[in-house]
Amino acid sequence: MHTVVRGAGALGLVALLLAPVSGCQGEDRSAAEPAPSSPVTAASATGLAAQQLAWKACPAPSAAQGGGTPPASDWECATLKAPLDYAEPDGKTLDLALIRSRAKDEQHRIGSLLFNFGGPGGSGVATLPALAPVYATLNTRYDLVSFDPRGVGNSAGVKCLDDRAMDVNAAVDSTPDTPAAVKSLDDSNAQFTAACERNSGPVLPYVDTESAARDLDLMRQVLGDQKLSYFGISYGTQLGGVYAHLFPKEVGRVVLDSVVDPTKDPQQAALGQAQGFQLALDDFMKACATQDAAACPTGSGGADGTARITDLLQKLEQAPLPTSSGRQLTESLAITGIAGALYSKQTWPALASGLTEAMQAGSGDTLLQLADSLLGRDPDGHYNNLNAANRAISCVDARQRYSDQDVEQQLPQFRDASPVFGAFTAWGLTGCTGWPVPGKTDHPDVSAPGAAPILVVGTTGDPATPVEGARTMAQQLGAGVGVTVTLNGEGHGGYNTGNPCLKRTVDAYLLDGTVPADGTTCS
Repeated sequence: MHTVVRGAGALGLVALLLAPVSGCQGEDRSAAEPAPSSPVTAASATGLAAQQLAWKACPAPSAAQGGGTPPASDWECATLKAPLDYAEPDGKTLDLALIRSRAKDEQHRIGSLLFNFGGPGGSGVATLPALAPVYATLNTRYDLVSFDPRGVGNSAGVKCLDDRAMDVNAAVDSTPDTPAAVKSLDDSNAQFTAACERNSGPVLPYVDTESAARDLDLMRQVLGDQKLSYFGISYGTQLGGVYAHLFPKEVGRVVLDSVVDPTKDPQQAALGQAQGFQLALDDFMKACATQDAAACPTGSGGADGTARITDLLQKLEQAPLPTSSGRQLTESLAITGIAGALYSKQTWPALASGLTEAMQAGSGDTLLQLADSLLGRDPDGHYNNLNAANRAISCVDARQRYSDQDVEQQLPQFRDASPVFGAFTAWGLTGCTGWPVPGKTDHPDVSAPGAAPILVVGTTGDPATPVEGARTMAQQLGAGVGVTVTLNGEGHGGYNTGNPCLKRTVDAYLLDGTVPADGTTCS
């Protein structure tokens, strides 16, 4: 399974630069002020909900979280105990890693604002401090809080292949054209699965999104909030939607940004992503041609630009390019690198440089670096547990299992959707075949009758979670619950682009309770 299938690691890939884009349409209407934070009530202060968190200075992120240096001194870390199996609340527990930055204006503090940055598999403990400047306005009145979901990072992180084996797995031909290549991909998936079962078998049945949503409610109680305030991005929107379904009366101010379509099965979602990444690639090529057609590696864009890229990929399938690291840029790694650069307009220049290097200089350095960023590999060759957690969570969530024959039947449709990404995303569907734990649902239920209004944000040029998913999520949440806000722009993650209109809209909702008109558009 490719991380690109779920948009994993996207926000960790880009340097988040604020772009001056303006324009906003739509009238505001006010929402009631949510209940203020308070100590856990006696009714809920039972069992694990009564635990006290021991906040202390944060260590450096672990290897599973991605490594690095300790966050600044205003960040605190703690460990929350949660049931391993919510069907046995008094049984075994697992430890969930949390991080927070206290509200700067304590006098006007609203409560805790919990973040999930997506994946599934992204470490919130490592990501939130890195992105904190983006949310500085919200930090005035909210404690910013994030966590490693179960199976991720330091929260019983799933372990599968070691670093050397991960290099081999990431480079395998993921667009097989021959029976031998199909067998090689199948063998690679089987090795990955066996390693996950061998190293993390006991936790694999319990890393599902429903359990993570129940963890969210446990956090809400332990943190002392009567309602959940939550900011979910990418997969985090699925988690937020499931939470709203399970706990509609506990929904406070919730933002779902870059939305996973809850009605699509994995095959439909993968096809939508193939289309979304192709659209983003077309937009990149158009901008590249406009800025400097003579130097643009994809020329005039369109069919000509796509042909240049597919020609490069065909050459890489036969003869990978060298890099200064001694590793090689394979076709699969090149596709991963191209996809990674499309998550943000800010990384389009790196994509242009990488394609120029590969096409004209015979070097795979930049595209390999982009691929490594998306795959969670650091310059020293160490992988975080993004890939392992992504597969474990995806496979326990979804019932569907796809055979080679299923994929081969769908390949024409996927290739029509995207000559560059179609076959890659289609073959990613076989990642859960042979998984040792059955999937739980055909697709998540996010209906939330009676919940407070939830902001559902979609971006028109989003490659990983096409904008249609936001509209569908709002419909599924229910009338009066899902409120759509659309950003006319590029990239995965609307709020983090710094668009002034979208920032004003979301900030007014989270800080003042002002619910925008459904259908509000920012440009």
